[in-house]
Amino acid sequence: MTEPRYHRREFLARAGQVAAAGRLARPAAAAGWDDMRQILDRIKAPAFPDRDFNVTRYGAVADGKTGCTAAIARAIDECSRAGGGRVTFPAGVWLTGPIHLKSNVNLHVPEGATIKFIPDPKLYLPVVRTRWEGTELLNYSPLIYSDGQENRAITGEGVLDGQADCEHWWPWSGSAACRPKSGDPNARAARDALTDMGAKDIPVEKRVFGEGFYLRPPLLQPCRSKNILIEGVTITNSPMWVVTPLYCTNVTVRGVKVVGHGPNTDGCDPDSCTDVLIENCSFDTGDDCIAIKSGRNRDGRRVARPTENAIIRGCQMKDGHGGVTIGSEMSGGVRNVFVENCRLDSPNLNQALRFKTNAMRGGTIENIYFRDIVIGAVSNAVLQIDFNYEEGEKGPERPVVRNVDIRGASCKKSRYALELRGFKSAPIEDVRLTDCNFENIAEGNVLENVSGLRCENVKINGKAFTAPGIAA
Repeated sequence: MTEPRYHRREFLARAGQVAAAGRLARPAAAAGWDDMRQILDRIKAPAFPDRDFNVTRYGAVADGKTGCTAAIARAIDECSRAGGGRVTFPAGVWLTGPIHLKSNVNLHVPEGATIKFIPDPKLYLPVVRTRWEGTELLNYSPLIYSDGQENRAITGEGVLDGQADCEHWWPWSGSAACRPKSGDPNARAARDALTDMGAKDIPVEKRVFGEGFYLRPPLLQPCRSKNILIEGVTITNSPMWVVTPLYCTNVTVRGVKVVGHGPNTDGCDPDSCTDVLIENCSFDTGDDCIAIKSGRNRDGRRVARPTENAIIRGCQMKDGHGGVTIGSEMSGGVRNVFVENCRLDSPNLNQALRFKTNAMRGGTIENIYFRDIVIGAVSNAVLQIDFNYEEGEKGPERPVVRNVDIRGASCKKSRYALELRGFKSAPIEDVRLTDCNFENIAEGNVLENVSGLRCENVKINGKAFTAPGIAA
């Protein structure tokens, strides 16, 4: 391990600040975890009437060749009109376009059943209201979508296969992995145009994208909904973000397995949601495993809806950019996040715990609690808080990250233990680590513009670590 790279002239953890942080650390952490119990009491999975609507009764055929879009829609309509129940799929391969769920419907995909989504973009029109990388617009329908519905679920141990690959959907990203050629369709111009519309407050009804703009849809998105359950299914080969509830309340994602290494295939992205539980899930992804979001730049601040009261527990993370990430689209704010009993381990996982923001995003991230986090190998950092993501300091906003509490975390191998990069004009505030042990750390911590870092019983490579300038 090399000597720590402390930027002392920028490091703001003076003795008085640290003493104050120390007096507040234990009560703040204890109060935080007490708040988690109250949140759990509010999160209730929806219940459904005990009646089934088998898709075969409506003309669906499980031969992997016959399109079942209309038959599935008929089953959902009848189930919802009847007051709810389960829309069921027997074993087999079911080929379909977009599925739009309605209130009181549980889409049940049991073991042995696979729903494959036809990768023809024209089927995902007309456009629907959604967000794309944190900016509102009208775009291709997500593969499974609902808007303004309540009491809906996707359950079972079957498979949802988006069928995205380097021939379908993924090339629009321009990712080098798909070997793009000059003249290939690419989302870059549309992405820039959408960002500009958000910056200029162009009405959402005029932000019409879809065909010819190459902005990929997510696989599964309940929008402006409440009482959501996603449980048990395996989800693979998504065009983009995978499970991304948007403007939802009372969301449970339980026992879900996400597999797919396409570009921007985040595993689960709660976006401007309240009261969210993600538990006992596994993620092996091409981007962040879990990323908590709340809108991008001015458009996120216009909507002004944070993600708050989110609980993540018992999850496993393999490949990805970040294991548990907040941002980068977090301009509406993120607060009250609790992460416990998670396991992260892959040399292809860059950061275990990741915060990413910049001077265009702004926003506040606060009251973030981690405990009992077991990390095997990650390639870059155990904890990264990075204000220099993308635009970095080039912008008018000043992001806030404060009150981050980490207890009982361990790591077997990483480049850095801590990589914390704030701004001089907006330091990272009040990061506390207690009872942590980090082994095989290759380089010293990076601490730039951090105020109130406190470490108690923290070891790095077998040696006690305290914040620079503070006695052990």
